[in-house]
Amino acid sequence: MENLQFKTNINCGGCVASVKPHLDGAEGICEWNVDTANQEKILTVKADGITKEDVVKIVEKAGFKIASVEA
Repeated sequence: MENLQFKTNINCGGCVASVKPHLDGAEGICEWNVDTANQEKILTVKADGITKEDVVKIVEKAGFKIASVEA
């Protein structure tokens, strides 16, 4: 399992609620959270078999901007 991190524009509880069904339903995501207090709105995903590219597609499909953060 690996932790993937992304900068997003998911900036409030309503945004988190909008993206929740997309991330919860994705195969290969074990756990996720968004640090809305962080200026860069960091999304952390505990991934087991899902790629960064797949996470980006899921979040973009939900209507949000997302960019991978390199460790």
